[in-house]
Amino acid sequence: MAEAGIAHTALPLEAIPEKSAGKGEGLTLIIYMLELALHAIPENLKKTVYSKVELMAPRSDGVLLFYGLCGNVLGKIEEDFRALDCRVSILKEENGEIVDDCIGAVLGGRGHYLEALKSCRGAGTFFLTPMWAVNWREMIRTAGLSRNPDDIEMSKFVFDYAGYKRVARVNTGLAYEKDFDARVKEFSTLFEFEVTDLEGTLQLVENCYAKTKASMLEACPHSQT
Repeated sequence: MAEAGIAHTALPLEAIPEKSAGKGEGLTLIIYMLELALHAIPENLKKTVYSKVELMAPRSDGVLLFYGLCGNVLGKIEEDFRALDCRVSILKEENGEIVDDCIGAVLGGRGHYLEALKSCRGAGTFFLTPMWAVNWREMIRTAGLSRNPDDIEMSKFVFDYAGYKRVARVNTGLAYEKDFDARVKEFSTLFEFEVTDLEGTLQLVENCYAKTKASMLEACPHSQT
């Protein structure tokens, strides 16, 4: 955020006031980051996300979850929190369907996701966004490919058995991970994968944010989210 020139303040959770104590006009945006790879255990993902929504709701007029179905455990989260005095939203496509996962979100939705898979012409393809590229060893561990992310031979055996031949480098347009290309190259070299490039888009994410913000401000003109 500093590199992007966005002024911000890092606060412990207990220092963030409840919305009833908020003063002044305008929008306060709170970013609450959860740990990596929670989706490796779907029930753990659901438990954690639900508990954090309950934690942030008293401090917010609206919550937008940057998640998709992720194993189909978050498909009813909006309905489950409908009674809250805080609008809870999740990433959706224009037709109102929740996106499948983070890859589908940055490819523009399910239709574009399927087109990307078809373009791989049957070859098993592993998708790497900047975040996953930089954290691919942790991803391998949490996905159960190998308990030891440095055991390349074991991971390579699992990839070969599953039929993976390619890695797709998904350009999201965000440059916050400086080693993106280097990490994709490292991954492809270690596992002998062909690299294919896919252009991502932030349009779906930006649309969801704009809709959440607009509906929240309409309901609460002096809101924080």
